[in-house]
Parts: sequence; structure tokens; C-alpha cells
Amino acid sequence: MSYLSLTQEEKKKMFETIGVSSFEDLLACVPASLRNASVDIPLGVSELEIQRMFQEYASQNETTSSALSFLGAGSYEHFIPSAVSQLVSRSEFYTAYTPYQPEASQGTLQAIYEYQSMMTELTGLDVSNASHYDGSTALAEAVLLTLRHTDRKKILLSRSLHPHYRQVIHTYLLGTPYSVVEIGLNQEGLLDREQFEGALDEEVAGAVFQTPNFFGAIEDLEGISEKLHEIGALMILSSHPLAFPVLKSPGEWGADIAAGEGQPLGIGLQYGGPYLGYFATTRALMRRIPGRIAGISKDEKGRRCFCLTLQAREQHIRRERASSNICTNQALCALAACVYMTLLGKEGMKEVAELNMDRAYYLRDEISKLKGFEVEADLPIFNEFRVKSEKPFSKIQEKLLKKNIFAGVDLSQFYPELKNQFLVCATETKTREAIDHFVKELSQC
Repeated sequence: MSYLSLTQEEKKKMFETIGVSSFEDLLACVPASLRNASVDIPLGVSELEIQRMFQEYASQNETTSSALSFLGAGSYEHFIPSAVSQLVSRSEFYTAYTPYQPEASQGTLQAIYEYQSMMTELTGLDVSNASHYDGSTALAEAVLLTLRHTDRKKILLSRSLHPHYRQVIHTYLLGTPYSVVEIGLNQEGLLDREQFEGALDEEVAGAVFQTPNFFGAIEDLEGISEKLHEIGALMILSSHPLAFPVLKSPGEWGADIAAGEGQPLGIGLQYGGPYLGYFATTRALMRRIPGRIAGISKDEKGRRCFCLTLQAREQHIRRERASSNICTNQALCALAACVYMTLLGKEGMKEVAELNMDRAYYLRDEISKLKGFEVEADLPIFNEFRVKSEKPFSKIQEKLLKKNIFAGVDLSQFYPELKNQFLVCATETKTREAIDHFVKELSQC
């Protein structure tokens, strides 16, 4: 974005128009602890000196490039081929806006169409939209679709679902006639099947599950969709998309909707965003999908062409009857996912998934040998798992940070009952040497 300077007189007029006396007045409601500290830039310094100054500020950040990271919990470090950023940085994509005029946006529309096609193949469902903001909002939109389609009032959520996703769903339904019932977990951190079956009644619109779940464990969801469909309810499944090539897809589990985070598909960690919410459904729910769908057709000369179809958005013909009030998506991130999946292909995706499982199982086996640490060695996992420690995780985390290692994610902040337990992740980016180094340092904590 170009820098547009403002004179003091122009700023004064703007402040008068909105009813404040200064820019600081606009920040009055923001706690001081959340505001950016002022940057002390001396007068009369050169551009070179300014660049060096900000490079020094930037170097204070610890990243996965400068530290060994075993963090997961919804944001994952995966290898991204250089071609991904090269292609999405092309000006045709990088500066493109919503393709309202299909005759001028064939390239963008085709990219969206290809992304949708790959997501349907990956999830095993019939239709995909052109993405959402992130996994949490995609899942919340799936819940809204389920409530409206069934005309019922209750949603069941497994507590093994990502805590942030559960929070967003609760926020979406706040102040509405809808209610949320959370289904508890067993000792292994898996869905309590008995409690789930006991919660089923005619008011249930649908249920939300995650596999691999937040703890990295692979849930056995056999028979779940049948029990929901018997009472006219829908099944929503959220998953790590790179797990689909080696595990059952949502379609194979009998899910009606698949919604989750697409960040592992060629999108960097990026300080937590922007990310990509994928959303796919069965054909029966196609007309209730929020957001955009790109379709393929023929023009008057019989040539293949692409267009936006089923645009049930508030900006278009549906207006207040639109399926969602969210009209903006992460189109550039969807394009990155499209490029990533294209470059890897079916076999490449499967190989990456297998590498993730190999690294995670190896790490878990090595940690299981350490005194003072405990893992669930028989539980099937994908690329992350729970570790129980005899010592407070905060102490372990502090020691390993000094060794330039991100040890994992403290689970007690989300599940108070899981004291001194943390989540550890190992993707294809971790070599055996790196894992061995981590285990050695962990043993000394």
C-alpha cells in the first residue's frame, strides 16, 4: 500500500469530523499493555540506518528459523516448496480482487475452481467453497448451516475439539436461541462415547468432532454418523488436512460437513495468520454453503469458461437471506494451498503424511524412555501427542527456551485438569538428529 502523507491541518479536520482531539483519543479504550511501544527514531538519519535499526528490532523475535520448534496445537511448521510463494506472488493473483466480472477474471476463477476440486477429493465430499478466514470460523459457519438446515436448537461439541474452535462456536451462538452441549473425554483424551449417545435427542441438530483431535490422537468415529443420521442430525468433522491421505477422510467417516484449518497446505506460520478455513459438504447441502463457489461452464461459442455460481452472499441477490454475512475469504491462501497440492500430487501428499507419523512416533518412543515423563504409547497418533511430566511444564519450558528450543504447548491453559501436561508435535521438518537433541535436553530438565 502506498504511503499517503497527511498535513497537520488535514489531520485536525479528520479528528474534528469523528469527534476526537487526537489520535491518542482513539486508543483510549485500548489497555496500555496492548499498545505498541513507541519507536525512538533519531532525527536526520539515513534510510540505511533506519533499515539496520528495524532489523535489530526484528532480530529480537524467536522464530522456527532461529529455534528448534516442537509446537503444534493447530499451527504447524511444514516444508513449503519455494515455487508456492513464487507463483502466488505473481501480480495477476497478488493484487486481484473478488472476480465479479468473469470475463476479466478467468485465471482467478480457474484457480478457485481447481482449489475446490482438490479439497473435495481430499475430504471425500461433493462440494467445496472458496475458503473462509480460518479453521475456527469455517467450523462455526458449519455449525450455523447445521442448525438452519435441521431447524433444531442444539449442537454437541466434543471436548477433544480445538479449544479455540469451541470458543469461536460459543461466540457465534451467543445471544441466539441455540445451545451448545460439550461432550466429555475419557482418560485417554478421546470422545466419551457413552456420554455422546446419552446426549442424543430430537433437539440435536448435529455434532462436531475432530480427528486427529486436539491432543493429536486418532479418534475412532465408527458408527457416529449412523447414530446422528438416525435422529435426523448431521455430522461435522474437523481434521488436519495432511492426515487425509493416510487416514479416513471425512467422507469415509460419513460426515456431512468437513471444516477446519488449511494452514498445513503450503501456508507458513506467519505469526498466527492469515490462515485458511476449508469447508466441504455433501451435495444435499450445496445450496446452504456460505461464501463463494466457482463453477465451470461453456460460453456462447462452446469454449470452456469459469464463473461464480450459487453466490448466496449478502452482497449479491440473497441479501438478508444469505447463508452467511461473511463475504471475504483468504483467497490468496487458498491459491497457495492449490499450488502446494498441485506440486506435491497424490503421492507427495501421502509421503508427507507418512513422514509426519514417522517423526511423531519416533519422538514419542524416545520420550517414553525418559525418567519423569509419561506418554500414552499405545494410542494411535498423527503428528502430535500428550506428555505428562513430574515437574511443572513452566520450568521445563523456561530451561529449554534458554537452549533455543520450543518444547511444546501447555495443556493446562485449556484443560485445567491436565496439570503438568504438554502437547508435543513433530512434522516432516524434524530430522532424527533434531529429535534426538530435543530428547537429550528434555532428559536434563
